[in-house]
Amino acid sequence: MRISVNHNTLEVSGLRPLIEELREVGIEVPSMCYAEGYEHHPSCMVCMVKDVKTEQMIPSCSTMPYEGMEIETDSDEVKELRRLSLELLLSDHRADCEAPCTMVCQRGIDVAGVIRLYDMGKMDEARKLLYNVSCDDCKAPCEKACRRVTVDEGVKIREILNEVLPSGKGTVPVASQAPELWKGAGGSVPFNSRLGRFSDREKQRMKETYTQPSRCLHCACDGRGDCRLRGLATKMGIKVTRYGVQSSLSVKEQIAVTGRLVYEPAKCIRCGLCVYNTQDGFTFERRGFDMRVVIPEESKKHVSEQIARLCPTGALALR
Repeated sequence: MRISVNHNTLEVSGLRPLIEELREVGIEVPSMCYAEGYEHHPSCMVCMVKDVKTEQMIPSCSTMPYEGMEIETDSDEVKELRRLSLELLLSDHRADCEAPCTMVCQRGIDVAGVIRLYDMGKMDEARKLLYNVSCDDCKAPCEKACRRVTVDEGVKIREILNEVLPSGKGTVPVASQAPELWKGAGGSVPFNSRLGRFSDREKQRMKETYTQPSRCLHCACDGRGDCRLRGLATKMGIKVTRYGVQSSLSVKEQIAVTGRLVYEPAKCIRCGLCVYNTQDGFTFERRGFDMRVVIPEESKKHVSEQIARLCPTGALALR
Protein backbone atom coordinates (compact mmCIF):
# COMPACT_ATOMS: atom_id res chain seq x y z
CA MET A 1 0.00 0.00 0.00
CA ARG A 2 1.28 3.45 -0.89
CA ILE A 3 0.64 6.63 1.04
CA SER A 4 2.10 10.13 0.84
CA VAL A 5 3.78 11.54 3.93
CA ASN A 6 5.18 15.06 3.81
CA HIS A 7 5.09 14.89 -0.01
CA ASN A 8 7.08 11.64 -0.08
CA THR A 9 5.64 8.30 -1.20
CA LEU A 10 5.94 5.47 1.31
CA GLU A 11 5.16 1.77 1.18
CA VAL A 12 3.25 0.61 4.27
CA SER A 13 1.56 -2.64 5.25
CA GLY A 14 -1.82 -1.08 6.03
CA LEU A 15 -2.25 -3.60 8.83
CA ARG A 16 -1.34 -1.36 11.74
CA PRO A 17 -2.42 2.06 13.03
CA LEU A 18 -0.87 4.94 11.15
CA ILE A 19 1.32 5.88 14.11
CA GLU A 20 3.08 2.51 13.95
CA GLU A 21 3.51 2.61 10.19
CA LEU A 22 5.14 6.04 10.49
CA ARG A 23 7.41 5.02 13.33
CA GLU A 24 8.46 1.93 11.39
CA VAL A 25 10.01 4.12 8.67
CA GLY A 26 11.64 6.49 11.14
CA ILE A 27 9.05 9.26 11.24
CA GLU A 28 8.72 10.31 14.85
CA VAL A 29 5.18 10.80 16.14
CA PRO A 30 4.68 11.57 19.85
CA SER A 31 1.84 10.17 21.94
CA MET A 32 0.60 10.08 25.53
CA CYS A 33 -2.55 7.94 25.51
CA TYR A 34 -1.20 5.22 23.19
CA ALA A 35 0.91 2.13 23.91
CA GLU A 36 1.58 -0.41 21.19
CA GLY A 37 -0.24 -3.68 21.78
CA TYR A 38 -2.55 -2.30 24.48
CA GLU A 39 -6.14 -1.11 24.39
CA HIS A 40 -6.53 2.64 24.18
CA HIS A 41 -8.88 5.39 23.07
CA PRO A 42 -7.60 8.62 21.47
CA SER A 43 -7.77 11.39 24.03
CA CYS A 44 -4.45 13.24 24.27
CA MET A 45 -4.38 14.55 20.66
CA VAL A 46 -0.58 14.71 20.83
CA CYS A 47 -0.22 12.27 17.92
CA MET A 48 -2.25 14.36 15.48
CA VAL A 49 -1.36 14.51 11.78
CA LYS A 50 -3.07 16.38 8.97
CA ASP A 51 -5.10 14.66 6.28
CA VAL A 52 -4.20 16.76 3.25
CA LYS A 53 -7.24 15.72 1.21
CA THR A 54 -9.85 16.60 3.85
CA GLU A 55 -7.72 19.27 5.58
CA GLN A 56 -8.68 17.71 8.91
CA MET A 57 -6.46 16.84 11.84
CA ILE A 58 -6.66 13.15 12.68
CA PRO A 59 -5.25 11.05 15.55
CA SER A 60 -2.63 8.74 14.08
CA CYS A 61 -2.99 6.27 16.96
CA SER A 62 -6.51 5.25 15.91
CA THR A 63 -6.39 5.84 12.14
CA MET A 64 -5.65 3.03 9.70
CA PRO A 65 -3.81 3.99 6.49
CA TYR A 66 -5.51 3.55 3.13
CA GLU A 67 -4.28 3.52 -0.45
CA GLY A 68 -3.54 7.04 -1.68
CA MET A 69 -3.69 8.64 1.76
CA GLU A 70 -1.88 11.99 1.97
CA ILE A 71 -0.79 13.33 5.33
CA GLU A 72 1.51 15.90 6.90
CA THR A 73 3.37 15.21 10.13
CA ASP A 74 5.88 18.05 10.35
CA SER A 75 4.10 21.23 9.28
CA ASP A 76 3.96 24.24 11.61
CA GLU A 77 0.20 23.72 11.90
CA VAL A 78 0.63 20.14 13.11
CA LYS A 79 3.42 21.05 15.51
CA GLU A 80 1.39 23.88 17.03
CA LEU A 81 -1.64 21.64 17.60
CA ARG A 82 0.54 19.01 19.28
CA ARG A 83 2.08 21.65 21.51
CA LEU A 84 -1.34 23.05 22.40
CA SER A 85 -2.58 19.54 23.25
CA LEU A 86 0.44 18.88 25.42
CA GLU A 87 0.02 22.15 27.29
CA LEU A 88 -3.60 21.26 28.01
CA LEU A 89 -2.42 17.95 29.48
CA LEU A 90 0.16 19.75 31.59
CA SER A 91 -2.58 21.96 33.03
CA ASP A 92 -4.14 18.79 34.49
CA HIS A 93 -0.83 17.66 35.97
CA ARG A 94 -0.11 19.04 39.44
CA ALA A 95 3.34 18.00 40.58
CA ASP A 96 6.96 18.96 41.03
CA CYS A 97 9.23 17.06 38.66
CA GLU A 98 12.26 18.02 40.71
CA ALA A 99 12.38 19.28 44.26
CA PRO A 100 13.05 23.05 44.51
CA CYS A 101 15.87 22.43 46.99
CA THR A 102 17.79 20.34 44.46
CA MET A 103 17.16 22.75 41.61
CA VAL A 104 18.72 25.72 43.40
CA CYS A 105 21.75 23.89 44.80
CA GLN A 106 24.79 25.66 43.40
CA ARG A 107 26.97 22.59 43.90
CA GLY A 108 24.86 20.12 41.99
CA ILE A 109 23.84 18.00 44.97
CA ASP A 110 20.70 15.87 44.74
CA VAL A 111 19.47 17.42 47.97
CA ALA A 112 16.06 15.73 47.82
CA GLY A 113 17.68 12.34 47.24
CA VAL A 114 19.98 12.77 50.22
CA ILE A 115 17.11 13.74 52.51
CA ARG A 116 14.94 10.83 51.34
CA LEU A 117 17.72 8.38 52.18
CA TYR A 118 18.30 10.19 55.48
CA ASP A 119 14.66 9.65 56.43
CA MET A 120 15.01 5.97 55.53
CA GLY A 121 18.05 5.67 57.80
CA LYS A 122 20.32 4.84 54.87
CA MET A 123 23.16 7.12 55.86
CA ASP A 124 25.87 5.39 53.82
CA GLU A 125 23.82 5.70 50.63
CA ALA A 126 22.97 9.30 51.43
CA ARG A 127 26.65 10.08 51.93
CA LYS A 128 27.47 8.79 48.44
CA LEU A 129 25.04 11.29 46.91
CA LEU A 130 26.95 14.17 48.48
CA TYR A 131 29.96 13.52 46.24
CA ASN A 132 32.21 14.57 49.14
CA VAL A 133 30.82 18.12 48.94
CA SER A 134 30.94 20.39 51.98
CA CYS A 135 28.12 22.87 52.69
CA ASP A 136 30.06 24.79 55.33
CA ASP A 137 30.38 28.07 53.43
CA CYS A 138 27.10 27.79 51.48
CA LYS A 139 24.34 30.37 51.96
CA ALA A 140 21.77 27.56 51.81
CA PRO A 141 19.48 28.68 48.96
CA CYS A 142 17.91 25.21 49.33
CA GLU A 143 16.37 26.24 52.66
CA LYS A 144 14.86 29.37 51.13
CA ALA A 145 13.37 27.32 48.27
CA CYS A 146 12.00 24.58 50.55
CA ARG A 147 8.25 24.13 50.07
CA ARG A 148 7.79 23.23 53.71
CA VAL A 149 8.28 26.95 54.42
CA THR A 150 4.81 27.58 52.97
CA VAL A 151 3.28 25.04 55.38
CA ASP A 152 4.93 25.93 58.69
CA GLU A 153 8.71 25.95 59.10
CA GLY A 154 11.28 25.00 56.48
CA VAL A 155 13.43 21.88 56.64
CA LYS A 156 16.84 22.46 58.23
CA ILE A 157 18.57 21.11 55.16
CA ARG A 158 22.11 22.25 55.90
CA GLU A 159 22.02 20.66 59.36
CA ILE A 160 20.88 17.39 57.81
CA LEU A 161 23.55 17.43 55.11
CA ASN A 162 26.23 18.17 57.69
CA GLU A 163 24.95 15.29 59.79
CA VAL A 164 25.25 12.99 56.79
CA LEU A 165 28.69 14.37 55.87
CA PRO A 166 30.18 15.90 59.03
CA SER A 167 31.66 19.39 58.76
CA GLY A 168 35.21 19.45 57.50
CA LYS A 169 35.01 15.97 55.96
CA GLY A 170 34.18 17.18 52.48
CA THR A 171 35.68 19.46 49.92
CA VAL A 172 34.14 21.56 47.18
CA PRO A 173 34.47 19.49 43.96
CA VAL A 174 36.00 20.81 40.79
CA ALA A 175 33.59 21.33 37.88
CA SER A 176 34.37 17.95 36.31
CA GLN A 177 33.39 16.17 39.54
CA ALA A 178 30.06 17.88 40.13
CA PRO A 179 27.07 15.92 38.78
CA GLU A 180 25.09 17.39 35.88
CA LEU A 181 21.56 16.99 37.25
CA TRP A 182 19.67 19.34 34.98
CA LYS A 183 20.99 18.56 31.53
CA GLY A 184 18.75 16.78 29.07
CA ALA A 185 19.36 15.76 25.46
CA GLY A 186 21.79 18.09 23.81
CA GLY A 187 22.47 19.85 27.10
CA SER A 188 18.93 21.24 27.36
CA VAL A 189 17.34 21.87 30.75
CA PRO A 190 14.47 19.43 31.35
CA PHE A 191 10.94 20.77 31.76
CA ASN A 192 9.96 21.11 35.39
CA SER A 193 6.34 20.94 36.45
CA ARG A 194 5.29 22.92 39.53
CA LEU A 195 2.91 22.08 42.35
CA GLY A 196 1.49 25.56 42.74
CA ARG A 197 0.13 26.94 45.99
CA PHE A 198 -1.22 24.72 48.75
CA SER A 199 -4.73 25.19 50.10
CA ASP A 200 -5.24 25.50 53.86
CA ARG A 201 -6.64 21.97 53.86
CA GLU A 202 -3.57 20.64 52.07
CA LYS A 203 -1.26 22.42 54.49
CA GLN A 204 -3.01 20.82 57.44
CA ARG A 205 -2.82 17.38 55.86
CA MET A 206 0.90 17.82 55.23
CA LYS A 207 1.52 18.83 58.82
CA GLU A 208 -0.18 15.63 59.93
CA THR A 209 1.36 13.38 57.28
CA TYR A 210 4.98 14.44 56.89
CA THR A 211 6.31 13.92 60.41
CA GLN A 212 9.43 11.88 59.58
CA PRO A 213 12.81 13.03 61.01
CA SER A 214 13.49 15.65 58.32
CA ARG A 215 9.85 16.82 57.98
CA CYS A 216 10.57 17.04 54.22
CA LEU A 217 7.57 16.96 51.87
CA HIS A 218 9.59 14.87 49.39
CA CYS A 219 8.44 17.00 46.46
CA ALA A 220 10.43 15.29 43.69
CA CYS A 221 8.37 12.89 41.56
CA ASP A 222 9.42 9.24 41.70
CA GLY A 223 8.56 8.84 38.01
CA ARG A 224 10.52 11.85 36.75
CA GLY A 225 13.33 9.81 35.23
CA ASP A 226 11.23 8.17 32.52
CA CYS A 227 8.16 10.44 32.41
CA ARG A 228 6.95 10.71 28.80
CA LEU A 229 5.02 13.89 29.59
CA ARG A 230 8.14 15.60 30.87
CA GLY A 231 10.31 14.25 28.09
CA LEU A 232 8.02 15.55 25.37
CA ALA A 233 7.59 18.94 27.07
CA THR A 234 11.37 19.23 27.19
CA LYS A 235 11.70 18.28 23.54
CA MET A 236 9.11 20.87 22.53
CA GLY A 237 11.00 23.51 24.45
CA ILE A 238 8.15 24.26 26.86
CA LYS A 239 9.31 26.26 29.88
CA VAL A 240 6.02 27.58 31.27
CA THR A 241 2.63 26.46 29.94
CA ARG A 242 0.19 29.08 28.72
CA TYR A 243 -2.61 27.62 30.86
CA GLY A 244 -0.81 27.19 34.16
CA VAL A 245 -2.03 24.48 36.54
CA GLN A 246 -5.81 24.14 36.43
CA SER A 247 -6.20 20.89 38.38
CA SER A 248 -8.19 21.10 41.60
CA LEU A 249 -7.17 17.62 42.77
CA SER A 250 -5.54 17.47 46.18
CA VAL A 251 -1.77 17.62 45.79
CA LYS A 252 0.44 14.77 47.03
CA GLU A 253 -2.51 12.53 47.87
CA GLN A 254 -0.96 9.08 47.50
CA ILE A 255 -3.14 5.99 47.34
CA ALA A 256 -1.60 2.57 48.00
CA VAL A 257 -2.94 0.19 45.35
CA THR A 258 -1.06 -3.10 45.58
CA GLY A 259 2.43 -4.15 46.57
CA ARG A 260 4.71 -1.21 45.76
CA LEU A 261 2.22 0.42 43.37
CA VAL A 262 1.06 3.90 44.41
CA TYR A 263 -1.47 6.12 42.62
CA GLU A 264 -1.28 9.91 42.84
CA PRO A 265 -4.43 11.43 41.24
CA ALA A 266 -3.06 15.00 40.96
CA LYS A 267 -0.44 13.76 38.47
CA CYS A 268 -2.97 11.92 36.29
CA ILE A 269 -3.68 13.30 32.78
CA ARG A 270 -6.68 10.96 32.27
CA CYS A 271 -5.16 9.14 29.29
CA GLY A 272 -7.15 6.04 30.28
CA LEU A 273 -4.42 3.44 29.71
CA CYS A 274 -4.78 2.09 33.25
CA VAL A 275 -8.57 2.01 32.88
CA TYR A 276 -8.68 0.19 29.54
CA ASN A 277 -5.98 -2.30 30.51
CA THR A 278 -7.16 -3.47 33.91
CA GLN A 279 -10.22 -5.64 34.35
CA ASP A 280 -12.45 -4.43 37.18
CA GLY A 281 -9.58 -2.19 38.32
CA PHE A 282 -9.14 1.51 37.58
CA THR A 283 -12.22 3.32 36.31
CA PHE A 284 -13.45 6.74 35.26
CA GLU A 285 -15.61 8.77 37.63
CA ARG A 286 -17.84 11.67 36.47
CA ARG A 287 -17.77 13.16 32.99
CA GLY A 288 -16.42 16.07 30.99
CA PHE A 289 -13.92 18.39 32.64
CA ASP A 290 -14.71 16.87 36.04
CA MET A 291 -13.82 13.35 34.93
CA ARG A 292 -11.12 11.64 36.97
CA VAL A 293 -9.51 8.22 37.25
CA VAL A 294 -10.20 6.37 40.50
CA ILE A 295 -9.43 2.98 41.98
CA PRO A 296 -12.25 1.55 44.15
CA GLU A 297 -11.01 -0.19 47.29
CA GLU A 298 -12.60 -3.48 46.25
CA SER A 299 -10.90 -3.32 42.85
CA LYS A 300 -7.32 -2.95 44.07
CA LYS A 301 -6.87 -6.73 44.23
CA HIS A 302 -7.39 -6.95 40.47
CA VAL A 303 -4.49 -4.62 39.64
CA SER A 304 -0.92 -5.67 38.90
CA GLU A 305 2.17 -3.58 39.59
CA GLN A 306 2.99 -3.95 35.87
CA ILE A 307 0.35 -1.35 34.96
CA ALA A 308 2.78 1.33 36.17
CA ARG A 309 4.88 0.98 33.01
CA LEU A 310 1.95 2.14 30.86
CA CYS A 311 1.50 5.40 32.76
CA PRO A 312 2.94 8.34 30.78
CA THR A 313 3.40 10.40 33.96
CA GLY A 314 4.37 9.66 37.56
CA ALA A 315 0.74 9.15 38.56
CA LEU A 316 1.38 5.41 38.85
CA ALA A 317 4.75 4.61 40.36
CA LEU A 318 6.50 1.86 42.28
CA ARG A 319 7.83 2.84 45.70
